[in-house]
Amino acid sequence: MQTPGSQSSLHRANLERVVRAVRLAGSLTQAEIARSTGLSAATVSNIVRELKDGGTVEVTDTSAGGRRARSVSLSGDAGIVIGVDFGHTHLRVAVGNLAHQVLAEESAPLDVDASWADGFDRAEALVGELIAGIGVGLDKVIGVGLGVPGPIDVESGTLGSTAILPGWAGINPRQELSQRLGVPVYVDNDANLGALGELVWGSGRGVKDLAYIKVASGVGAGLVINGQIYRGPGGTAGEIGHITLDESGPVCRCGNRGCLETFAAARYVLPLLQSTHGPELTMERVVELAREGDPGCRRVIADVGRHVGSGVANLCNVLNPSRVVLGGSLAEAGELILAPIRESVGRYAIPSAARQLSVLTGSLGGRAEVLGALALVLSEMGDSTLLADSPSLKLLPSVR
Repeated sequence: MQTPGSQSSLHRANLERVVRAVRLAGSLTQAEIARSTGLSAATVSNIVRELKDGGTVEVTDTSAGGRRARSVSLSGDAGIVIGVDFGHTHLRVAVGNLAHQVLAEESAPLDVDASWADGFDRAEALVGELIAGIGVGLDKVIGVGLGVPGPIDVESGTLGSTAILPGWAGINPRQELSQRLGVPVYVDNDANLGALGELVWGSGRGVKDLAYIKVASGVGAGLVINGQIYRGPGGTAGEIGHITLDESGPVCRCGNRGCLETFAAARYVLPLLQSTHGPELTMERVVELAREGDPGCRRVIADVGRHVGSGVANLCNVLNPSRVVLGGSLAEAGELILAPIRESVGRYAIPSAARQLSVLTGSLGGRAEVLGALALVLSEMGDSTLLADSPSLKLLPSVR
């Protein structure tokens, strides 16, 4: 029997460290793997050779710093992952492989608030269409990442606020989709997935501490601390939309008055302009008009930016992130909203925290959440299955 301190167990642990590093990054050079894992260059070289022979990784020639290098990624045949993102008005599904390549993606309008059953029916159908389109079956799916527009209760797995999706009360989204597809499902709220998407593929690359602020039908934040999503013990960390700005302000859907959301979310902002711009006005149209110079739309966006900046300043004072990434429909306004956010941060945040902070728009747009759902699977799945599927490695003991 192999003991935890045996040579074979140590070898297995090193294999898993290398696979984990590559899985989380998508692709790394062997030198980057050595730095990430703390293993020697010689050990990494031997392990990569073994993993390549076993079909777990692929190695391609590349360059790093002007020098020849070898890029390591997980095999494209190792399996696929699926991302499903429910928004209040849309459904997005993406299929990717373990090398962080998106193989297929599609979105469709959907009134998610109306019926949870209709939403899951459409998601199930769209998943089937996409994987059939790339010529694979559900047996190749390692896991599904699922995003919903509300906080997930950590203990029960249900949506933590019935005020956000009243038609979903009592529904366990992870369990529902897992039963339909027959594969493991990992679930999180849309703001956390937006943070993961931007961290892995977008404006958050290269940092370990960031906040992703999503301003849409609501206002939420995904918090990344030391490279990991911070959810809090109850799963409600990042509800920045319910920071109180004015105790005498409008009543929020949470029951309090003057929450940030009542000054920034679309449902509260659009009525300010609809009397002059028409009842069919959308936030996307507000941004478009503002970019064309419309004074009313510019003023409203600037006001929203200052309010959001107050919330960001509070985050700076408590968590001191190095980067804030703005997502949602208002992010398309660019500097029209970023400038007032920075102005409020400079006014209300501790100077040292404000100096270290960069505020950017997300680079993934509306794809941030569905790509974050892919990243969720890639971050949560274990490495033992990948190694067990390799003929030359399956006899090694698993290290827990």
